[in-house]
Amino acid sequence: MDFTLIQKDNKSKARAGELTTDNGNIQTPIFMPVGTVASVKGVHQRELKDEINPDIILGNTYHLFLRPGTGILEEAGGLHKFMNWDRPILTDSGGYQVYSLSDNRKIKEEGVKFKSHIDGSRHFFTPENVMEIQRTIGADIIMAFDECTPYPCDYQYAKRSMHMTHRWLDRCTDHLEKLPFKYGYSQSFFPIVQGSTYKDLRKQSAEYIASVEAEGNAIGGLSVGEPAEEMYEMAELVCDILPEDKPRYLMGVGTPINILENIALGVDMFDCVMPTRNARNGMLFTAHGTINIKNKKWENDFSPIDEMGITFVDTEYSKAYLRHLFAANEYLGKQIATIHNLGFYLWLVRTARERILAGDFLEWKTKMVNQMDKRL
Repeated sequence: MDFTLIQKDNKSKARAGELTTDNGNIQTPIFMPVGTVASVKGVHQRELKDEINPDIILGNTYHLFLRPGTGILEEAGGLHKFMNWDRPILTDSGGYQVYSLSDNRKIKEEGVKFKSHIDGSRHFFTPENVMEIQRTIGADIIMAFDECTPYPCDYQYAKRSMHMTHRWLDRCTDHLEKLPFKYGYSQSFFPIVQGSTYKDLRKQSAEYIASVEAEGNAIGGLSVGEPAEEMYEMAELVCDILPEDKPRYLMGVGTPINILENIALGVDMFDCVMPTRNARNGMLFTAHGTINIKNKKWENDFSPIDEMGITFVDTEYSKAYLRHLFAANEYLGKQIATIHNLGFYLWLVRTARERILAGDFLEWKTKMVNQMDKRL
């Protein structure tokens, strides 16, 4: 994988770049739709490719390990072939899912014992076997196995966890050297900065992660309940330490406003379930604010869902019709809302890139943040 830094914004820390992988190029800043179980929920791959048009999507190691399992994925020739997706894929390591299973897992130095949320079966993740699992899944970018700390988090716990994440990282890198690529293309490896919301820990972790000299770097343990201002403070601190010539991926973030603010701090890559999850609950993101399509005010509004017309659903259906689908609990409503939200997220990061290249990103970002911070 190669990363080219094309332009930096003069009035902020925003950057426009390009990642080159064996399965395609990724223009940054980029948002990655979440395809947890080899599917972006409610969206056909054809719609994903033709309408939403992301350069890269995300899969989840924990979920894919449990179902369909690495045996099926290997027999299929890897995740790309299994789900018929010929563009780049990133897999997270399962650390966040293990963190979210707080009642059904036990973390030790060797690794994490956990019970499957599907059938209660017991499993054990280690830095080594998570690397093997991700090799077999076959994503273009794979993540180090880490522990994601909760918020709020005791300082001593955050410190112990961070050092264990660093030790696990060393084990990941050592083991990866022994594992050949499986499907005729290379995989890039990103370690993850941790340290909760403690400046000294974040600084220490960022310095350690930078010293590994991986092909890219990730920032984890944010967007777990902390105030947005703390997220921004930690992201800025870390971005100022991580190498400028490597892509920076902020995991699990966030709202459209969160994304723009973090682009301004120097982040290049994002993923979040928010556009798809909120869509299924009737929340639409637009350039002028959020819409709760379930509200009665849209009952007889026959205007297009979004006059910007980013995807076909925006102009083919009216707000009144979409509200009706939600009222009738018709699954098509969730699909329409999902395509709209993902299309909007990709429009947002692509326009941010255009503005960085044009030299007026900060002014545009400020205007967009003010516009989007409304309920319509």
